[in-house]
Amino acid sequence: MEIKKNRIFAFSKLETTTFMEKKIRAMFFNGSPRKNKNTADMLQSAMRGAEAAGAETELVHLYDIDFKGCKSCFACKLKNSKCNGICAINDDLRPVLERARLADVIVLGSPVYYSYPTGVIRAFMERLMFPIGTYMYEKPDDESNGHLGRHNAFELGKRLVGRVE
Repeated sequence: MEIKKNRIFAFSKLETTTFMEKKIRAMFFNGSPRKNKNTADMLQSAMRGAEAAGAETELVHLYDIDFKGCKSCFACKLKNSKCNGICAINDDLRPVLERARLADVIVLGSPVYYSYPTGVIRAFMERLMFPIGTYMYEKPDDESNGHLGRHNAFELGKRLVGRVE
Protein backbone atom coordinates (compact mmCIF):
# COMPACT_ATOMS: atom_id res chain seq x y z
CA MET A 1 0.00 0.00 0.00
CA GLU A 2 1.09 3.51 -0.70
CA ILE A 3 0.57 6.54 1.51
CA LYS A 4 -1.40 9.37 -0.09
CA LYS A 5 -2.10 12.76 1.50
CA ASN A 6 -0.52 11.59 4.80
CA ARG A 7 -3.94 10.61 6.14
CA ILE A 8 -4.38 6.96 5.37
CA PHE A 9 -1.78 4.28 5.79
CA ALA A 10 -1.15 0.60 6.17
CA PHE A 11 -0.48 -0.45 9.76
CA SER A 12 2.35 -2.68 8.54
CA LYS A 13 4.22 0.43 7.37
CA LEU A 14 3.53 2.44 10.53
CA GLU A 15 6.99 1.87 12.00
CA THR A 16 8.78 2.86 8.81
CA THR A 17 6.98 6.11 8.06
CA THR A 18 9.00 9.16 8.93
CA PHE A 19 6.26 11.78 8.94
CA MET A 20 4.55 10.26 11.98
CA GLU A 21 6.30 11.29 15.14
CA LYS A 22 3.27 11.23 17.40
CA LYS A 23 1.40 8.15 18.49
CA ILE A 24 -1.38 7.31 16.06
CA ARG A 25 -4.92 7.22 17.47
CA ALA A 26 -7.23 4.67 15.90
CA MET A 27 -10.92 4.37 16.78
CA PHE A 28 -12.90 1.28 15.87
CA PHE A 29 -16.70 1.41 15.77
CA ASN A 30 -18.81 -1.73 16.05
CA GLY A 31 -22.15 -1.18 14.34
CA SER A 32 -23.38 -4.68 15.16
CA PRO A 33 -25.82 -5.44 17.97
CA ARG A 34 -23.61 -8.42 18.83
CA LYS A 35 -20.44 -7.63 20.77
CA ASN A 36 -18.75 -11.00 20.36
CA LYS A 37 -19.57 -12.19 16.85
CA ASN A 38 -18.12 -11.74 13.35
CA THR A 39 -18.02 -7.94 13.07
CA ALA A 40 -16.55 -7.54 16.56
CA ASP A 41 -14.01 -10.31 15.87
CA MET A 42 -12.82 -8.57 12.69
CA LEU A 43 -12.58 -5.20 14.43
CA GLN A 44 -10.63 -6.71 17.32
CA SER A 45 -8.25 -8.39 14.88
CA ALA A 46 -7.65 -5.05 13.14
CA MET A 47 -7.15 -3.43 16.55
CA ARG A 48 -4.50 -5.98 17.48
CA GLY A 49 -2.67 -5.19 14.23
CA ALA A 50 -2.86 -1.47 14.97
CA GLU A 51 -1.61 -1.96 18.52
CA ALA A 52 1.24 -4.15 17.30
CA ALA A 53 2.24 -1.30 14.99
CA GLY A 54 2.25 1.12 17.93
CA ALA A 55 -1.15 2.79 17.62
CA GLU A 56 -3.34 3.80 20.52
CA THR A 57 -6.72 2.13 19.97
CA GLU A 58 -10.28 2.38 21.24
CA LEU A 59 -13.27 0.18 20.45
CA VAL A 60 -16.76 1.70 20.64
CA HIS A 61 -19.89 -0.46 20.59
CA LEU A 62 -22.47 1.86 19.04
CA TYR A 63 -25.42 -0.18 20.31
CA ASP A 64 -24.34 0.70 23.88
CA ILE A 65 -24.78 4.43 23.22
CA ASP A 66 -28.15 6.17 23.40
CA PHE A 67 -28.31 8.42 20.31
CA LYS A 68 -30.26 9.19 17.16
CA GLY A 69 -29.25 10.30 13.68
CA CYS A 70 -28.78 13.83 12.36
CA LYS A 71 -31.74 16.18 12.84
CA SER A 72 -30.55 18.50 10.07
CA CYS A 73 -30.64 21.49 12.42
CA PHE A 74 -27.55 22.98 10.70
CA ALA A 75 -26.13 24.23 14.03
CA CYS A 76 -22.83 22.53 13.13
CA LYS A 77 -22.68 24.56 9.90
CA LEU A 78 -22.98 28.04 11.43
CA LYS A 79 -19.90 30.24 11.34
CA ASN A 80 -18.43 30.93 14.79
CA SER A 81 -20.74 28.29 16.26
CA LYS A 82 -20.14 26.96 19.76
CA CYS A 83 -20.29 23.46 18.25
CA ASN A 84 -16.89 23.96 16.59
CA GLY A 85 -17.70 21.60 13.74
CA ILE A 86 -19.10 18.82 15.90
CA CYS A 87 -22.75 17.80 15.94
CA ALA A 88 -24.72 20.14 18.23
CA ILE A 89 -26.99 17.45 19.66
CA ASN A 90 -25.97 16.99 23.27
CA ASP A 91 -26.49 13.29 23.88
CA ASP A 92 -24.35 10.27 24.76
CA LEU A 93 -22.69 10.29 21.32
CA ARG A 94 -21.21 13.79 21.60
CA PRO A 95 -18.11 12.83 23.66
CA VAL A 96 -17.48 9.97 21.23
CA LEU A 97 -17.68 12.37 18.28
CA GLU A 98 -15.21 14.69 20.02
CA ARG A 99 -12.74 11.82 20.44
CA ALA A 100 -13.35 10.68 16.85
CA ARG A 101 -12.47 14.14 15.61
CA LEU A 102 -9.02 13.74 17.17
CA ALA A 103 -8.48 10.23 15.76
CA ASP A 104 -6.03 9.69 12.94
CA VAL A 105 -7.80 6.52 11.81
CA ILE A 106 -11.49 5.60 11.99
CA VAL A 107 -12.56 2.04 11.21
CA LEU A 108 -16.26 1.22 10.88
CA GLY A 109 -17.55 -2.31 11.16
CA SER A 110 -21.09 -3.37 10.39
CA PRO A 111 -22.98 -6.45 9.33
CA VAL A 112 -24.97 -6.06 6.13
CA TYR A 113 -28.74 -6.18 6.56
CA TYR A 114 -30.87 -5.92 3.40
CA SER A 115 -27.86 -4.71 1.39
CA TYR A 116 -27.05 -1.87 3.82
CA PRO A 117 -25.01 -1.38 6.98
CA THR A 118 -27.02 -1.31 10.19
CA GLY A 119 -29.16 1.70 10.99
CA VAL A 120 -26.97 2.50 13.99
CA ILE A 121 -23.81 2.77 11.90
CA ARG A 122 -25.64 4.90 9.34
CA ALA A 123 -26.96 7.22 12.06
CA PHE A 124 -23.41 7.46 13.45
CA MET A 125 -22.02 8.30 10.00
CA GLU A 126 -24.62 11.07 9.60
CA ARG A 127 -23.60 12.63 12.88
CA LEU A 128 -19.89 12.20 12.19
CA MET A 129 -19.82 13.38 8.58
CA PHE A 130 -22.57 15.97 8.17
CA PRO A 131 -20.70 18.70 10.10
CA ILE A 132 -17.71 18.40 7.76
CA GLY A 133 -19.64 17.98 4.52
CA THR A 134 -20.09 21.01 2.33
CA TYR A 135 -22.87 22.20 0.12
CA MET A 136 -21.60 23.29 -3.24
CA TYR A 137 -22.99 24.88 -6.33
CA GLU A 138 -22.95 22.50 -9.24
CA LYS A 139 -23.03 24.07 -12.68
CA PRO A 140 -24.86 21.84 -15.13
CA ASP A 141 -23.67 21.26 -18.67
CA ASP A 142 -26.53 23.20 -20.18
CA GLU A 143 -27.33 26.87 -19.62
CA SER A 144 -29.88 26.37 -16.80
CA ASN A 145 -29.54 27.96 -13.38
CA GLY A 146 -27.83 25.01 -11.71
CA HIS A 147 -28.77 23.46 -8.38
CA LEU A 148 -27.43 22.79 -4.94
CA GLY A 149 -25.94 19.36 -4.52
CA ARG A 150 -24.31 17.41 -1.74
CA HIS A 151 -21.39 15.02 -1.70
CA ASN A 152 -22.52 11.52 -1.02
CA ALA A 153 -20.83 9.82 1.93
CA PHE A 154 -18.47 7.76 -0.24
CA GLU A 155 -17.21 10.76 -2.22
CA LEU A 156 -16.86 12.81 0.98
CA GLY A 157 -14.90 10.01 2.60
CA LYS A 158 -12.54 9.80 -0.39
CA ARG A 159 -11.95 13.55 -0.22
CA LEU A 160 -11.23 13.40 3.52
CA VAL A 161 -8.84 10.49 3.67
CA GLY A 162 -7.43 10.17 0.18
CA ARG A 163 -7.07 6.85 -1.56
CA VAL A 164 -4.94 3.79 -0.98
CA GLU A 165 -3.98 2.01 -4.16
